[in-house]
Amino acid sequence: MTISVCIATYKRLERLAAVMNDLTKQTLPAGEIIVVDNDSEGSAKTVVDEFVRNNTSNMLVRYEIQPLKNISLTRNRTVALSSGEWLAFIDDDERAPPYWLERLVSVTSKHGADGVLGPVVPVLPEHASLWLKRGHFYDFPRMSTGTEVPRNRLRFGNVLLRASLVREIPGPFDPAYGITGGEDGDMLAKMAINGAKIIWCDEANVDEPVEQSRLSLQWLWRRALRGGQDFARHTLAGRYGKVSSLGRLKFIVQSSIQMLVAAMLTLIVWPFGRHHAGYWLLKLSANLGKLSFFLGWHYREYA
Repeated sequence: MTISVCIATYKRLERLAAVMNDLTKQTLPAGEIIVVDNDSEGSAKTVVDEFVRNNTSNMLVRYEIQPLKNISLTRNRTVALSSGEWLAFIDDDERAPPYWLERLVSVTSKHGADGVLGPVVPVLPEHASLWLKRGHFYDFPRMSTGTEVPRNRLRFGNVLLRASLVREIPGPFDPAYGITGGEDGDMLAKMAINGAKIIWCDEANVDEPVEQSRLSLQWLWRRALRGGQDFARHTLAGRYGKVSSLGRLKFIVQSSIQMLVAAMLTLIVWPFGRHHAGYWLLKLSANLGKLSFFLGWHYREYA
């Protein structure tokens, strides 16, 4: 099988260089690396050029600029430039251990899967506040290897997909999500609806060093808000199943109740630790995000 590793990047030069270097150390090498730069000035070109000069492997490297600020269009170009039978997606701020690709591929073969997701393990700096460490706010849910991933947990950052099924989807990433985010869950849900089997591999982890700019309650609040909006948007688009008019009303009522309960619990648990209060405050934000979607407001994370 041939693998194309797809990387959408934007002004993370040192981190891009690090993850590309990781790809040269894989026990199962990729056939090519696709880097699409969403910086109209092409700031990542120097990183890619240096990599090509120093690269002693047989991996082909393709680089292109996608100048319009839109994560969906940028990901779409990585797919369009790729030639592999399988597409591996990794973010430009992550690190891939040497066994990463080999373990993803092994699980696809063992379980006859069309896609595999793996854990993105957050790595907080030593100086991060204790309440942030105790709260585990950056963690994603994990599952046993071989478990089929529910549609509402599908996301990018660490994924291997059968290229032919990705290319069957128009786009395949919807440009309407290009500034808000959520394009990854939308596309993967479409694959699952079309019959793709997407499973979990808990051993194929990548690491994500958490940036300084994300070590705050403000950033976590905004990310939870966007997550709530994504969930509402995908739910009402039928990505998790058909939704009737009554279902829409039920969704609004449940989100309102959950938001109020989260607000009360935030106040109640505050004396017992900021990490406890933070947990419920982010639940409040997520449900606020769900409700704000109905008002037509979108948090534009990538604007």
